[in-house]
Amino acid sequence: MGREILAKEKNIIHVDGTVTVCGDIHGQFYDLLKLFSVGGPIEDAKTKTKGTKYLFLGDYVDRGNTSIECVLYLWCFKICYPDSIFLLRGNHECRHLTEHFTFRQECVVKYNEEVYNECMNAFDALPLVAIMNKKFFCVHGGISPHIKKIDEISKINRFQEPEADGPMCDLLWADPLETFGNEPSGQDRFEPNAARGCSFFYSYAAVLKFLNENGFMCMIRAHEAQDHGYKMYKSNPKNGFPVLITLFSAPNYLDVYGNKAAILKYENTDKGSMNIRQFNSTPHPYWLPNFMDVFTWSLPFVGEKVTHMLVSLLNICTKEELGIEELDDDEDPSTEKKKKKEVLRQKIKTIGKMANQFVAIRERQEIDLTLAHITHATGSELDQSALKERVLFAIVSSKIITDKPSEVNSPRPERKRVRNF
Repeated sequence: MGREILAKEKNIIHVDGTVTVCGDIHGQFYDLLKLFSVGGPIEDAKTKTKGTKYLFLGDYVDRGNTSIECVLYLWCFKICYPDSIFLLRGNHECRHLTEHFTFRQECVVKYNEEVYNECMNAFDALPLVAIMNKKFFCVHGGISPHIKKIDEISKINRFQEPEADGPMCDLLWADPLETFGNEPSGQDRFEPNAARGCSFFYSYAAVLKFLNENGFMCMIRAHEAQDHGYKMYKSNPKNGFPVLITLFSAPNYLDVYGNKAAILKYENTDKGSMNIRQFNSTPHPYWLPNFMDVFTWSLPFVGEKVTHMLVSLLNICTKEELGIEELDDDEDPSTEKKKKKEVLRQKIKTIGKMANQFVAIRERQEIDLTLAHITHATGSELDQSALKERVLFAIVSSKIITDKPSEVNSPRPERKRVRNF
């Protein structure tokens, strides 16, 4: 039902009245609840309830551990308040990124593949841009060199997976230049976006030209994390208003950034009133990385402790019992007693090597998690199957009682190198 409602909307939606504009959510459900408490009640024309309309600029999923809850919650609101809740498409509302990051895995773990596919079909129906009170151009990423007039956006076929280039890609992926507003030349220009691997960087002059030619005052977008939850760029010399505003509504992004979140509230009065409302993160339940089950997560720790216990038990043997002392010339090394001692010695060595293997696995797992926070790596980088392979490798490697060392020196599982988006 949510998809049917979204599909009826055009590529460009018009939102008038008192509007609260929200940036990236990224699967932080408990912070989404706080966002609505900060923004205020939803306007309801049926019950004549005064409040505000909400315009979300995309990126509802991935990164956080409660993406499906965010999606279902927003769709419920869209079904109940179709004229007060408006949802745009972000670059993460696609199959490519949701399979690479966490959303697909989350759907499969919590529900099934069918739920994920239905979400993807609904994402294909999300509108691309919004015009707020005829003054503000609202989009997830930014403008495109392929789009000169606003009407050209209406001709885009949005009911598909976004392509790697073209106008739809730019609307979802483009960013302002690092030197936005301080470019040495006033020429409007677009540069390849090497940081994203697709689309473009756009200049201050390019945005100003697009706004002037289409009769807008400002472009409001999301797509980039901000320490304070928002960023206002250089002003338009004609009216003194910022030509570009970036919003980010996911506080303490990835549980490590420590950033604030922000929403923009515009009240359509005679003079127009706009204010930024910031808020901090909300405590939430802890999830193991990649929705890993406790058993898989605990394997390296349990293995390490068990092998240490076995080593401690076997270490109660004396040197004489283990036959560590040198044999006399008149003693027969092939006796049954000597053989048993040698077997016991080999077992102790084996358990010791197993303990070292499990310590290495645990340390590598901790390094993986640290690197995941630093590089934003999720999904396939910390593969549960790879962890199980390492544990299995440790167990197989322990068979040095009967196997030759050269037969168990298997290489470590390869780790995929994935670019961050």
